[in-house]
Amino acid sequence: MTAYRVLFDRLATRVDPERAHHAGFRAVRAGAPVLGRLGVPGRPVQALGTVFPNVLGMAAGFDKNAVGIDALGALGFGHVEVGTVTGRAQPGNPQPRLFRLVEDRAVLNRMGFNNDGAEVVAARLAERARRRGGRPGPVLGVNIGKSKVVPEDDQAAVEADHELSARLLAPYADYLVVNVSSPNTPGLRSLQAVERLEPLLAHVRRTADAASGGRRVPLLVKIAPDLADADIDAVADLAVAGQRDGVLDGLIATNTTISRDGLRTPAAEVEALGAGGISGRPLAARSTEVVRRLRERVGPGLTLVGVGGISSVEDARDRLAAGADLLQAYTAFVYEGPGWPRRLVRGAQA
Repeated sequence: MTAYRVLFDRLATRVDPERAHHAGFRAVRAGAPVLGRLGVPGRPVQALGTVFPNVLGMAAGFDKNAVGIDALGALGFGHVEVGTVTGRAQPGNPQPRLFRLVEDRAVLNRMGFNNDGAEVVAARLAERARRRGGRPGPVLGVNIGKSKVVPEDDQAAVEADHELSARLLAPYADYLVVNVSSPNTPGLRSLQAVERLEPLLAHVRRTADAASGGRRVPLLVKIAPDLADADIDAVADLAVAGQRDGVLDGLIATNTTISRDGLRTPAAEVEALGAGGISGRPLAARSTEVVRRLRERVGPGLTLVGVGGISSVEDARDRLAAGADLLQAYTAFVYEGPGWPRRLVRGAQA
């Protein structure tokens, strides 16, 4: 057991999770100049027409506002997905909204897409690009989603809201993700229905192409683990058609789950915490199953990013064997600490 793990279990679990997140992220950013001297672990991966420094990325949700991209890269993440960013700044859901399920090495959250909004994040990314001056860094993904105030049943309004984010953010992204699978924005998951998702993705594709000065920004969609198998197949078929039509480049599987099955944490304790999506170890089996089902359906040509419950080298290898091209993590990093990304990459790509 690492020193971080001991400290986390004995001390950090006594601190409010959201406060601990902000304090920990500040520490990561402060230590980045030293950590960056260690170099990038693992070996390059070709995906989405881009060379990723290694197989592992930081999933969306950790760096919502693009304030620590290069610091996370210094820890060993080969790509960083910022967001979810919405067209309009929003505070998210009332606190408390982030909870640890320590017995399950899991997190329950109902953050609600709290973020600074597309305009502010775009300005931050522009400043980062100016400051870096072309120097390499982690591959940058930008995850966008629906603003809460936009009615989910108004397709035109939903498309206009995503258009604002894509227009402002696509010029700085190495890839763009449409997030229709968070359980914490009312009605959002209804956008996973193929008849609604297809025109939304086509609209984002047109917007990104127009905003990026002739550079094609790969587009992916992030789906939930709670979809029925028939719906997963429908999304897979949509992705194949979208790839053929030049709209879509990949899928990210999966987001958090609303299921409470199989948890070690007492059911009454989980129920008392309230609504939200669960991430971490309990998600591993279903996320792997979804990746495997998608790969069997889409064939070898579409990029699949496996995320959800990856805690160990064995988890990472299982997800790659199921068909993932790239991996992402978040919750295990919280529980295992700053040395974990390098350990995982070295083991997974040994």
